[in-house]
Amino acid sequence: MQGVPIKVRVAGTGPVNVLVVGSIHGDETAGHAVIARLRALGPPAGVRLWTVRTVNPDGAAAGTRGNARGVDLNRNFPHRWRRGARAGRRPLSEPESRAVRRLVRRVRPDLTIWYHQPLRLVDFSSGADPALVRAYSRRVGLPARRIGFLPGIATRWQNTYFPRSSAFVVELPAGRLSRGGARRHARAVLALARTARASAARAPAVRRWRIPFGPQRKRDMRRYARRHYGIDDHRLLKPRAIVLHLSVTDTARQVFNTFAPNHPDPELGELPNVCAHYVVAPNGAIFELVSRRLMCRHTVGLNHTSFGIEHVGRAEAGVFARRRQLRASLALVRWLQDRYGIRTRDVIGHNESLRSPYHWERVERLRDQTHGDFPRRFARRYRGML
Repeated sequence: MQGVPIKVRVAGTGPVNVLVVGSIHGDETAGHAVIARLRALGPPAGVRLWTVRTVNPDGAAAGTRGNARGVDLNRNFPHRWRRGARAGRRPLSEPESRAVRRLVRRVRPDLTIWYHQPLRLVDFSSGADPALVRAYSRRVGLPARRIGFLPGIATRWQNTYFPRSSAFVVELPAGRLSRGGARRHARAVLALARTARASAARAPAVRRWRIPFGPQRKRDMRRYARRHYGIDDHRLLKPRAIVLHLSVTDTARQVFNTFAPNHPDPELGELPNVCAHYVVAPNGAIFELVSRRLMCRHTVGLNHTSFGIEHVGRAEAGVFARRRQLRASLALVRWLQDRYGIRTRDVIGHNESLRSPYHWERVERLRDQTHGDFPRRFARRYRGML
């Protein structure tokens, strides 16, 4: 607004990206001390650390919450934006929030921490990985609590539109942060960066082998989601469960060929055709058939909130007997759990779908519909291995 640049510094190299923002409200600048300390310490090996002293340089210079136009930048992001006196004329109306969007799109951070004041807590309500929030809370001695819903905020926007990322708010105490406090928070950031690096290192080898999922299939998925879940979207925004399937085929190619054409499925006669996010072959190869960002028709009542994993085979006992296939499946599921904070009890067999607390189906004739693959005795055995 006033021509003052938003400055970003990057240090380190590696596959894991960590973004830390000292302030978004110009009258909450204690996080600047943490940024200074982080820049002095540097990132751990394998981590690329992106630091921004403030994304609101005009507000920080003037000591005001909003930017030069009086807009609260942390109400100006697209996720559930609401019109208001300080929310801007429209989502991303401000150059600062658009700059943040460009940065996040470029960096695709695995972890983002935003500093605010003065509530003295770590926010548990943004949709970030709960384990990371708790870990930060323990290290700095601040309680992990839910601030509650706020419209148009940066963290919820990030966690919704960039589901591989975990973004959360740290509310520092009022006033200036002591040198000891800045050091404690900086060390907590670096500890979480090492955790993110370790999680990335555990990611299994996944080969991308995408079925066609173009604009028409997305429109069909959106219409399906409206009918069955009351959700006007084709994206998988909040994955809470993982559903295990048995392909009843001999090869992964047969699975691909079944899912690839977008025609009404033979069982229910609906569009789009059925699919799954992954298929695990007998030799342990893992193929990603559908992006994790997309809703996929694999389980009635759970497509809106779950990943589907097909296992090539004719019987569940065969999957458990093939060591490479089972090991690859467990590695994939553990990685998805780490990424999305999915509890082991929410890793279920297809036959257990009606038991899930997330099961929801608006079409009455389908409310008791399920399949027989991966019944409870096999799913319980699988969860025990996790």
